[in-house]
Amino acid sequence: MPSALPDGEPVPDDGALPASALAGAADRPLGFYLHVPYCATRCGYCDFNTYTATELRGTGGVLASRDNYADTLIDEVRLARKVLGDDPREVRTVFVGGGTPTLLAAGDLVRMLGAIRDEFGLAADAEVTTEANPESVDPAYLATLREGGFNRISFGMQSARQHVLRVLDRTHTPGRPEACVAEARAAGFDHVNLDLIYGTPGESDDDWRASLDAAIGAGPDHVSAYALIVEEGTQLARRIRRGEVPMTDDDVHADRYLIAESVLTGAGFDWYEVSNWATSRAARCLHNELYWQGADWWGAGPGAHSHVGGVRWWNVKHPGAYAAALASGRSPGAGREVLADEDRRVERILLELRLREGVPLGLLKEEGLRASRRALSDGLLVREAYDEGRAVLTLRGRLLADAVVRDLVD
Repeated sequence: MPSALPDGEPVPDDGALPASALAGAADRPLGFYLHVPYCATRCGYCDFNTYTATELRGTGGVLASRDNYADTLIDEVRLARKVLGDDPREVRTVFVGGGTPTLLAAGDLVRMLGAIRDEFGLAADAEVTTEANPESVDPAYLATLREGGFNRISFGMQSARQHVLRVLDRTHTPGRPEACVAEARAAGFDHVNLDLIYGTPGESDDDWRASLDAAIGAGPDHVSAYALIVEEGTQLARRIRRGEVPMTDDDVHADRYLIAESVLTGAGFDWYEVSNWATSRAARCLHNELYWQGADWWGAGPGAHSHVGGVRWWNVKHPGAYAAALASGRSPGAGREVLADEDRRVERILLELRLREGVPLGLLKEEGLRASRRALSDGLLVREAYDEGRAVLTLRGRLLADAVVRDLVD
């Protein structure tokens, strides 16, 4: 089941932000994340805030129904307009995630995007993405999305091997994600991503290479590759605990990452974030870059997180509670925190070090600078970038990114 929300101070009923959050807003890009919390089935490794029909039955009534979900989410977009007041910014990126957004009718996704366009306006070159499961779309669905303003799509491929998909409880068949890329291109999508997962119990190096080769052969311009994280409370965690499937160790994850880097680079993809590769600057996911660069985004939907000007808040998790709050004219926010300057400094290091451009050495304190010099001598940071005043991870540094970050934030 979904993980718990963090603690925080209460969100005002009207969602109002402190004046400090909007200071200088015109100089920061603004994005929207729209969370669709529905899935046809629950994957064994997933602890996202998602719900199947069975899990919702009797817990939210009509308010939790996906049939009227678009209208409910549009209510939050209108709330965002009130909270941000006369903020003049057009929206630079929109990302619809989940869950499985494409369980909603394509017209519902288009209406949700239309509400953002009506309330805020979209930048002329706005990036508009939706996630999709391969089995939940067809050419007509994709054509409706493209005609409605979506220009980027991300398919959950995970693996090209049936036995790996089975361990992950994925329901699509091998080959379907590759066909989806062709259908998306035919519909006119400018940018297409495939998500892959490595380190699944029972996956071999050859399985992983086959998945990479299949993904590349499909013709996307972006590939995301994530190490499988076994979260407590998931079905996969229970299976591992019972000894039904083996746990993958960190050395295997490292080997798989090196294979991904070699294969993807050889095919013309360049890394720009530890887990993401793109064929060009234009093919990068601009929305995720907003997150990594600490810009502003409004997260609409159950359990969605937002950040505006150093204020971070999160919504109630259950779709029924979310809809009930909006129906009564209240913000669905469950809690928030106002980040102190030191918190924002630490977060910049945590996030920006994962990027190809790295983090300015000027953000580091004395102990962090000493740690950066040790990381440099250990081959974890790029010498040329360091000499120019930035900490940038080498390939070996990417394998140890979490440890490097822990040292640099001191």
